[in-house]
Amino acid sequence: MKNLKFISAVAFSALLLLSFTVLVQKKWDVPAKYKSMKNPSDPKDKDGMNEAKALYAKQCVSCHGKKGLGDGSKAADLKGDVGDFTSADFQKQTDGEIFYKMTEGKDEMPSFKKKVAEDDDRWLLVNYLRTLKK
Repeated sequence: MKNLKFISAVAFSALLLLSFTVLVQKKWDVPAKYKSMKNPSDPKDKDGMNEAKALYAKQCVSCHGKKGLGDGSKAADLKGDVGDFTSADFQKQTDGEIFYKMTEGKDEMPSFKKKVAEDDDRWLLVNYLRTLKK
């Protein structure tokens, strides 16, 4: 009986720690000015979307996967949740929130200020990520 209580206590503690880790990891504060930013690029611009698709293939696929499911070749080696761009939770973010996150980065998500140096190109990527929804 003592072993069962001990095992139950350890399992409960592990579950609690895992839950806390997931909650902390998902928290990504975005400054208010970014939340309300409007995307200046046109999602109907075919040349822009082609450029964004090429940027995604070069910069994002290795972690986020071809379809944005978070199943890229490097994803398994990362500690945190890579995210699913097709999910309703991701898609409900404003364009400005997504732009901020890819620009600034956090934890294992790198900043793309240098890799995709032009703001216009990051905005195009936001438009491309919108096409990945389920």
